[in-house]
Amino acid sequence: MSASGGHEVTDVDGPGVAGSSVHRQVRRPRLKHRRRDPEGRMPLAEHLRELKNRFLVALLALVVAAVPGWMWYEPILNDLTSPLRMRRGDVNYATLTSPLAVQIQVALFVALILSSPVWIYQVWAFIVPGLRRREKWTALAFMLTAIPLFVSGCWLAYVTLPKAIVILIGFTPSQGVNIVPADEYLTFVTRFIVAFGCAFLLPVFLVGLNMIGVFPAAAMLRGWRFAVVGLFVFAAFITPTPDPWTMFGLAIPMTVLYFAAWAVASLLERSKARKRPEWSNLSDDQASPL
Repeated sequence: MSASGGHEVTDVDGPGVAGSSVHRQVRRPRLKHRRRDPEGRMPLAEHLRELKNRFLVALLALVVAAVPGWMWYEPILNDLTSPLRMRRGDVNYATLTSPLAVQIQVALFVALILSSPVWIYQVWAFIVPGLRRREKWTALAFMLTAIPLFVSGCWLAYVTLPKAIVILIGFTPSQGVNIVPADEYLTFVTRFIVAFGCAFLLPVFLVGLNMIGVFPAAAMLRGWRFAVVGLFVFAAFITPTPDPWTMFGLAIPMTVLYFAAWAVASLLERSKARKRPEWSNLSDDQASPL
């Protein structure tokens, strides 16, 4: 047996038969693969490298998703400004660069919506290695719940937007014409839509507070009257129209979501209570059966 150049060579003779050939078994060195840390720990340099790679993937998805918004910029803008034109209003481009700036703004707004599954997944994939198994499933449940709630809020804002614009334009004097700068109008629309979407994340926020022990389900139920009043006040501030219908359109769904969060929090607390050992419910003055 001899070793040369880092390879181990073994000669195996035949069974004593004349003219038998010599078999050579060559064992190649195995490449050593680094084992993945089950707790998701890695050096700081690797964390930064992974963060950079996931940021580049999210940025690439954003750029690709901006292409439809850039190509169909005019139909999208016409759809958003149609309620304004129906009330004798119009948008105005005040400077030479305003049309380009508005087109970029529309493309980015569309890109954020279309690429949201990609960049949300990149955030999830970067965080999840540091979580325990149960925490991973909890974080996944929060993410899968937050996305449709946010989209539902944005859809409700899109449906409510024409009526809100008509009411606001209605304050224009009969002899006046409302000419709105295009960039300001688009900023108003995007903030209106995003505000509705964020408002629909209320149950996710409440259930999260409940899971970390800050807001028990019993406290949610005791303070429901104050919560409902607060939701209506919040809806009155976040909706730009003075009529009550737009406020009700946001406040009523948020109230329903509040009670849905209370129901989920109650179920979670009951599940924890069933899994908790009996001796943990004893007071300090009672003796444990153990």
